[in-house]
Amino acid sequence: MRATVIFLKVSLLKRLSHRLNLTLSFASETWPASTEFIEDGFPYTDVPKRRRRNSERKAYVTPMKVLIERAKAERESRKAQPCRVLEEPPANGLLVPELVEVAHRVYQARGSLLFGLSQLVRVIPVLRCRLCNEVHIGYLGHEIRTCTGPDSFSRNATHIWTRGGVRDVVGFPKCFHLYDRVGKPRVGHDERSSIPRIPAIVELCIQAGLDLEKYPTKRRTKPVYCIEGRIVDFESVVKEDETAGRCSFVNDKPSSVNSSTLLNQPVEKVQNLLENNINRLDQLSDEERCKLRDLSNHTLNSWIEMSSGAKKIMEKYAVNTCGYCPEIQVGPKGHKLRMCKASKHQSRNGLHAWQEATLDDLVDPNYVWHVEDLNGPALNNNLKRYYGKAPAVVELCVHGGAPVPDQYKSMMRLDVVSPDRDEVDLVA
Repeated sequence: MRATVIFLKVSLLKRLSHRLNLTLSFASETWPASTEFIEDGFPYTDVPKRRRRNSERKAYVTPMKVLIERAKAERESRKAQPCRVLEEPPANGLLVPELVEVAHRVYQARGSLLFGLSQLVRVIPVLRCRLCNEVHIGYLGHEIRTCTGPDSFSRNATHIWTRGGVRDVVGFPKCFHLYDRVGKPRVGHDERSSIPRIPAIVELCIQAGLDLEKYPTKRRTKPVYCIEGRIVDFESVVKEDETAGRCSFVNDKPSSVNSSTLLNQPVEKVQNLLENNINRLDQLSDEERCKLRDLSNHTLNSWIEMSSGAKKIMEKYAVNTCGYCPEIQVGPKGHKLRMCKASKHQSRNGLHAWQEATLDDLVDPNYVWHVEDLNGPALNNNLKRYYGKAPAVVELCVHGGAPVPDQYKSMMRLDVVSPDRDEVDLVA
């Protein structure tokens, strides 16, 4: 009888702990980063958790057990068939046909996004900290003490704000351009000066089928062979004219023309705002607010299209990032440059600890605190658990008049009513 009672208590404790893990704690500063669906049907997303220490490695996208099982299966198949033809693209050097159009759309959306942000930052204020990477959208910088710059301890981690720009709103990390992503997927340390570095999202589009005259890449018509784990290309050497005809590199001018024609109408509408030197939203008339709203909607749609398209391409084309620093490389493998200065780099001889990258590694969203009213008081440090966050692009476009996307509503905590500054002592 006593053993039965103990068993019932243990099972009850397990159920209670499981329920507590599923509940959302408003007292915590970070929530789970996984995407779930609430009973109402809208997606739930939250800001990814920051690493507690710089020496802590980034979380693996694919569990380590799955990676080990995948490596074992590949090694067994290699032993069973040492020489084989790789059939599935893009591992065999060929393009994935359904992703070529997606790559062109992502490249055009990136151009539209940068052009729209260059117009919005002239009307909507963007602030950045002089000593760290913190960014804020608003006329007054927030009072949340999260500065990690030099001498932050003497300032109680208070930020020192200055005017920001487009580069502070969204970041595009650079990587090495690969001419042959299958035949020579790694860049050596001695080649670091001779190979150009371009934005990683542009390199991803190039490998997925985008042709730019400035950055040529090798296009194959036949799959490559895998002999004992090494890639061998037996494609016959063709004449120069046939090679030029098959590997003709299309200039990116048509893409830029298409993106500019898409932006013609919003640019014409917002042009008079810039000519009048209007730098506050409360000085806009109803007609000017409508023009700004159209530009914000177009910029936000470009951000969503670029993010969704890049995520779709990353399901097929490999993107690697260092587990300890922001370095990124698009391709089957990471480069061999001994330039990592993060934690434990001495044991790796300066090499990067490569692992699978996420969308936030490819495009830095730069999450900022959500502000309901730009003309309101600054955010209080004691009430930071009630404030939400959002990518700086989304926050900027929302203040320009664009509707809040469903995937960011829970992240911005729109359903949470934050107390006033004089009610800090009254909340638990």
